[in-house]
Amino acid sequence: MSTRDDKEPKAGALSDRQVADFLRDHPDFLLRHSDLIETLVPPEKRIEGAAGGVVLDLQRFMLERMREELRELRGSQGQLISTGRANMAAQSRIHEAVLALLTAPSFERLIETVTDDLSILLDLDVATLCVERREVSESDLTGEAGISVRGLHRLDPGEIERAMQSARRIQLSSSVQGDPVIFGPMAGLVRSQAYIRLQISTATPPALLALGARDPEAFHPGQGTELLDFLGRSLELTLRAWLDLPE
Repeated sequence: MSTRDDKEPKAGALSDRQVADFLRDHPDFLLRHSDLIETLVPPEKRIEGAAGGVVLDLQRFMLERMREELRELRGSQGQLISTGRANMAAQSRIHEAVLALLTAPSFERLIETVTDDLSILLDLDVATLCVERREVSESDLTGEAGISVRGLHRLDPGEIERAMQSARRIQLSSSVQGDPVIFGPMAGLVRSQAYIRLQISTATPPALLALGARDPEAFHPGQGTELLDFLGRSLELTLRAWLDLPE
């Protein structure tokens, strides 16, 4: 018995075998000609072919593909909504932290806000403000201006460059072990961190705002830094204003 594929096609027409071979070689044909889906008539169930072979249920196949695409779409939509909410929450926390810095009633209270309150406001585990010592004298932020700076971490010259490992203003790291030089006794909690260079003034030594979290992915290199940059620049301006320093 001959099959349909074995029959001679009409003059100028393609045989079933040629059409099938063409579709196998071009699996995206229906994607490029989606209007044909309305023309084609899929089988309603698995049936035996004329030669005893099994014909697949194309209708069910297309339905399952559509369902899978819908699941992927819903997953992407859910992830997008979750990311949007997280970004809004982060923005709100940064704004609240900046307001706390700007409304500090004294320089001492400003430092306390950074070292004591900032981690709470940002939902983190630790925040430190580090300032390098001068080569020949203590930091310009100390007793010369008659201002107490209890709460600052004083670092040896070059420590900030060592910690940053690059010339970038902001460095984000995930799955790390906190540096005791930067985070002090709280370093054991830190598994991800954000380092923000502070350019307070040409009259002051290098400074660093360090944020740490026990969540290994709270900070990661692929994360946006705009909000952290805003926080760092706000702190720079506030410190500069309290110390009456030039840029």
